[in-house]
Amino acid sequence: MAFDGPTRPYESEDVDVLTETEDPCSLIVWNDEVNTFEHVIETLIQVCGHSAEQAEQCAYIIHYQGKYAVKQGSYDELKPQCDAITDRGIGATIEVVAA
Repeated sequence: MAFDGPTRPYESEDVDVLTETEDPCSLIVWNDEVNTFEHVIETLIQVCGHSAEQAEQCAYIIHYQGKYAVKQGSYDELKPQCDAITDRGIGATIEVVAA
């Protein structure tokens, strides 16, 4: 490979290196035999900011599959939402997404 131009000594740059990354997490809502579809849907709308259609789809998946990841994000983002869901009597957990 040919280089046309003056040669310069190697220049070093200060580069910030990200040494700690936060693992992505999922907010999992669990099916039960206690809560109604309406309660789960309303909770997902109020707590997670889902549209009515999105919340309804999540509720059906939760019902038929037993659980569903209704939201993705960092642990710190999801923890208050998980707490708000469980405070309403709905089972919810946070799981680290496998890389």
